[in-house]
Amino acid sequence: MGRYTSLERRLDAWARSWLDRAPTAGWRSWVVELLVFGIKQAWACVFGAAMLVLIVVTALVYPESAALHRNDFLVLAAIAVQALMIGFRLESGRELWVVVLFHVAGTVMELFKTSVGSWSYEDGGLLHLGAVPLYSGFMYAAVGSYMVRVYRLFDLRFDRYPPIWTTVVVAAAIYANFYTHHYVLDARYVLLVVIAALWARTVMHFRVHQHVLRMPLLLAFALVAFFIWIAENVATAGGAWFYPDQVDGWSMVSITKLVSWFLLMIVSVVLVTLVYPPRARDDVDGR
Repeated sequence: MGRYTSLERRLDAWARSWLDRAPTAGWRSWVVELLVFGIKQAWACVFGAAMLVLIVVTALVYPESAALHRNDFLVLAAIAVQALMIGFRLESGRELWVVVLFHVAGTVMELFKTSVGSWSYEDGGLLHLGAVPLYSGFMYAAVGSYMVRVYRLFDLRFDRYPPIWTTVVVAAAIYANFYTHHYVLDARYVLLVVIAALWARTVMHFRVHQHVLRMPLLLAFALVAFFIWIAENVATAGGAWFYPDQVDGWSMVSITKLVSWFLLMIVSVVLVTLVYPPRARDDVDGR
């Protein structure tokens, strides 16, 4: 319970008053587990979901003649969402530090990537750095918010997690490759081999409600990357940013972007482990 915010503790107590009467065996118990899994995932995604809703709704209804440019509105709305999450105890102060790390790392990458033409944003507004509207950093922050929230909501534990220093080295190499591949050999597929070797034996254990389930960590990385790719398609359809082949009309983001998101997942996980060190399965009695 110490891993929950004050609001989450109240919600957990209310939910358990119902869930403790749920079946403990048979197919009905697994239906309950599936529902709880979905609710926890939705709760972990609340910041990212809010950002996607803002992007889509403003793309549909935001007036072009408004005195406040849509880009600036999205920045102010993202700040408001972040403030509300802290104010209503949806996010802890410790998690905010992780979100800030993602925000800074993402904004730096955005400045570089837009300068080399990897993608672009709609012009306009005052709240921007170069060609990058400041709401872009909040989209990276949404990934960070999800990562730290899912870590504690599912009480994640790991078997055979690699030494932290090795993961930091790999994450630094991945982040550097996002920049250097524009000028020298792209090492992403070499990095994928290194990642597979490093985390191949790592198993993630996660508690839903009554059951603790397990999954190879590499599979978990891939699944999260896939859902981020889906969110990216929604965001680009909403005009949040444009890839070169989308400037004249929206088209689905290339499936090859999954590799980029998978690599970014590794950087994300390593940043989270610097604040929340990975715990072994036997760190808690009964696990």
